[in-house]
Formats: sequence, structure tokens, C-alpha cells
Amino acid sequence: MTKGGPGGRTARRGEGSAPERVLIAASFVNRVGNGLFNAASALYFTLVVGLPAAQVGAALTIAGLTGLLAGIPGGHLADRRGARTVMVCALMVQAVSMAALVLVDGWLALTAVATVDQLAAAVGGAAWGALVARVGGERPARFRARLRTFVNLGVILGTVGAGLAVAAGTRGAYVALILGNAASFLLCAALLLLLPAYPVLAAPPRRRRWTALSDRPFLAFTALFGAMGLQYPVVSLLLPIWISQHTEAPRWTVAAVFAVNAAFCVLLQTRIGSRVETPGDGGRALRTAGLLFLVSCPVMALAAHTPVWAAAGLVVAAVFVHSLGEVFESSGGFALAFGLAPDDAQGQYQGLLGLGFSAGQALAPALLTTVVLGLGTAGWLLLAVFFAVLGAAGPPLARWGARTRPLPGGAAEDVAV
Repeated sequence: MTKGGPGGRTARRGEGSAPERVLIAASFVNRVGNGLFNAASALYFTLVVGLPAAQVGAALTIAGLTGLLAGIPGGHLADRRGARTVMVCALMVQAVSMAALVLVDGWLALTAVATVDQLAAAVGGAAWGALVARVGGERPARFRARLRTFVNLGVILGTVGAGLAVAAGTRGAYVALILGNAASFLLCAALLLLLPAYPVLAAPPRRRRWTALSDRPFLAFTALFGAMGLQYPVVSLLLPIWISQHTEAPRWTVAAVFAVNAAFCVLLQTRIGSRVETPGDGGRALRTAGLLFLVSCPVMALAAHTPVWAAAGLVVAAVFVHSLGEVFESSGGFALAFGLAPDDAQGQYQGLLGLGFSAGQALAPALLTTVVLGLGTAGWLLLAVFFAVLGAAGPPLARWGARTRPLPGGAAEDVAV
């Protein structure tokens, strides 16, 4: 699919262009900071500040749910005022709110500061999607896949730093993590200023202001993508609990799960994502992901019924398959997200997609721990079928999306299954 011309995306400047390198560097810095903070934030508020875990959870939940409200308006603002400008402003607000966390001494203060942070994060996330579309030119999904490789590397490095601070266990070490994350927001904002000031694309006359909310194919894709996003906490939340409580696998298997998942995604994201560019490619990639999850989830369940070393081997093998599914799922999501969104409304559409994904992530812990763990092996099988059915909806959804918007040059071939 090509969307060129004066009103389309900016032309490609070649693989590894200067704007691409700038955005990759900014994203890497930002994710290192996120890794520093996210891996140790709960321990800081409970062990250092002294808040009960229930209060910390409530504050972060309120902040997260409130932040969901800002994604679509923030994306619309990015479309109309410039994605780079909005993204830089959001990063500045996050830098201030993150630094303010070192002054938090109670539940109300934590709730207020975290809410400001999440509102800015939602606005910045939508603007970031629009910025990726502009920098990526005619192939934003391919660039987004390459970008995600460095995002994963940044999170890994940040998490290692957080582990060192947690091992030290002092207030100073935790404060250094928080201020390090705040500094990463500032450095990310400074790097983004090196990008060109991309002109705002004019919206067609008589288009609705909130066009994303009336785009039924994209709304359906948002719901599907949010539901399929449950595959992320399968590895980060569900599988560690399953390993520790229901299998005889050694406890180090939990660490191996994270290492295998991270390494696999880093190594394969660009290789696979570079081949998934059009909405038709995206639909097929989601179908492939669903089939891979259909295999990985039962293997995870089977680990509870085997001896110790067989259990460890099954878990690692299942994570290999699941990680491959994750790469296909994210690549398919990128292709559909950018391919179905109008050039002049990328921010608004990415804000809507972020809302759906975040809602799914908010519901995931309760659904996975109650339904899947509650049903045991049957729960894993139900989860496998759930993912397969969602993936099977990918190709018809891509065809529906293609029919409802003009795609120049070979649309029928693009959505062939």
C-alpha cells in the first residue's frame, strides 16, 4: 500500500534516515528510564514511603483509568498542532510529575501525581503514534517494528539497573531510579527537537471532528487488538504464578521465561515486522499469532502434569512459541493501526487504539487470575481457543477496513488471504 502525494505521508528518505535514527534514540532513552522505574516503583512506595500495598494499587488504578480519557483528545491535538510539539510538552509534564514522586508521603499525593503522569502519558502515547507515522513515511509499520526492537533493549537495560537498586535496598537507590526516569523524559524531549517540524496535514472538508469514533472497522480492530493484548500478561503475570504454584519446574524457570521472551522479541521483531506492512499483511499476521497462541497455551498447561525437568523444558518451549506469536501479533497490529488510519488523523486513531489496548491491560489481571487460574488446565485451553478465534477475525477485518476507505494501487491484492 502506498500513500504518497502532497497530502500523504512524507516520502521515505531511505532506510535508517536521520529522523528515524533520532526517533529510535529518543525511544531507547525513554524506555531505559521506564525500565528503571517500573521494575521497582511498587517496592519504593510500599517499602520506602511506607504505604500499604492496597493503597498503592488503588492510587495507580485510579491514575491509569483517568489517563485513558486523554488519549483520543491528545491524539486530535497532535493532528492539529503537530505531533512533535505535543509529544515534547507531554514529556516535560512527565518529567516534572516523575520528579515530584520523591516528595510523595501519602495516598492522596501519590494519586494526584500519578494521575497527572498518566494523563500526560496518554497524550504523549497518541502523539508518539502520529510521529512514528510521519517519520516512517510510506512504511510506518516496518519502521515501528524496527523501533520496537530498540524499545525492548531499552527496557531490558533499565530493568537491570532497577535490579541493582533493589539489591541495594536504600532510599537513595530508589530515589536515583525515579530521578533517572525523570531525566530520561527530558533527554527524550531534547532529542525530539532534532526532528523536522513536520507540517500539519489538513483534514478533508466536512469530515467529522471525532472521525475515529465513527469508523466502525477501526473500532472493531481496536476491540480485537485490546482483547488480543491479553497475551502480554500471560508471560509477565499468569505464567510465573502457574510455574510457582502448579508445576514442579525449578523457580529459576520464571527468570528464564522473561529472558527467552525478551531475547526472542529483540531478535525477530524487525525481521518479521519488515514483512508485515499492509492491512492485508496485518490481518494474516494476527491469524498466525492466534494459531501460535493456540499451541503455546496448552503446552504451558501441560507443564503442570509432568516431572520437574520435563516441566521446565515444556515451559521454555511454550515461551518460544508464544514469543513468536507476540511478534506476529504486534507486527499485525502496527500494520492495521497505521494502514487503516487517515494520514491527517493518525494521532486521533492511535489515541483510540491506545485506549482500547490500555483497557484490555487493565482488565487482564482480574480475568487471567480468576478465569484461567480458577479453571486450571481447562482455563488454559479456553484461553488458547479465545486467542485463535480473535486471530481468525484478522483477515476479514482487514478486508472490511479496505472496503471502507480508498487504497491506491492494488487494494484487492493487498487484502487477499
